[in-house]
Amino acid sequence: MAFALGQLSLDSNLFLSPLAGYTNLPFRLIIREIGGVGLCTTDLVNARSLLEKNRKALQLIQTRPQDRPLAVQLYGSVPEEMRDAAALLESLGVSSVDINMGCPVRKICRNGGGSSMMADHAKAARLVGTMVAAVKIPITAKMRLGWDNKNLTAPDLARALEDAGVAAVAIHGRTRQQGFSGSVNLAGIRAVVQALNRTPVIGNGDITTPQAAKMMFDQTGCAAISIGRGAFYNPWIFRHVAHFLSTGELPPEPGFEERIVVMKRHLDLMVEVFGEARGCRMFRKVALQYSRTLGPAKEFHKLVVRLSTRAGFDDILAVYRTWRAQFLDENQHLFPQYEPRQPGMTVEPAAAVKVPAGPNELW
Repeated sequence: MAFALGQLSLDSNLFLSPLAGYTNLPFRLIIREIGGVGLCTTDLVNARSLLEKNRKALQLIQTRPQDRPLAVQLYGSVPEEMRDAAALLESLGVSSVDINMGCPVRKICRNGGGSSMMADHAKAARLVGTMVAAVKIPITAKMRLGWDNKNLTAPDLARALEDAGVAAVAIHGRTRQQGFSGSVNLAGIRAVVQALNRTPVIGNGDITTPQAAKMMFDQTGCAAISIGRGAFYNPWIFRHVAHFLSTGELPPEPGFEERIVVMKRHLDLMVEVFGEARGCRMFRKVALQYSRTLGPAKEFHKLVVRLSTRAGFDDILAVYRTWRAQFLDENQHLFPQYEPRQPGMTVEPAAAVKVPAGPNELW
């Protein structure tokens, strides 16, 4: 379904969330090529590092014409730095800027960014107002429900940001104290929806299946959803969610060969963007996530963690195909007992995606 983010018109209300260490340019391009996504957001970027033209910060925002529309997620607590970083991004053609008010990582919080911004609504609103006044592109904010279950401050903060001119608020349905543990609180997200008069809410958390996406819409009343870890586990999720919401039918899961084609395309993009040595090293963790849907993959895991060249990946796949053949019937289908378990309504598969223990620049 089409979605208006301020003056920005999007083809879909299904968004890719920032996930530090994963949502880089190659992955965003893969998501866009598969289809169904309306807006992709970069990894978390430090506003000061961006203004200082830090090499790693610039790498995080690298993009291409095919990578549009694009939002950049900024973190920082100094209004002038956040304002100037937003203006810089606007000049570079970025479509939207998202303010991180939800990251639970201690290093970011103790410097006044991330979830700590939920503790001072007036300060957060002033920061947003400063950025909104400086640029024409939409400014959004992503937050959690609160610091802990005794301080569910998201509705009050969202109202303050609405008054400051934010184009949308994204709510991750956990508290800062939870981190990525436990389950998403849909009622908490709904409370934010009900607190606002004109600002759309983007629901986020535990969306690993089309059914979970529909549940998020139905039980919260949110206008859009944002998927992070669930997308990395299954980059087809946006296309599948769009199909399910429009037809009520679950599309078939991609087969083994389609998954291999996408894996190889992803690696090619990693090598193209980051160079062969670094791209292959970075792809090791990517391949481990893809392999969760391939059935038995012990041999694949053993080899791919040492991947160092693009040609080496083709060799790994050749060895893996031979090894995997013992689990196939005469029609080249996995025996039922070896079929990978498809994710249900729980968060288990997405939670397995490792997230960094600090800002992405240090990862």
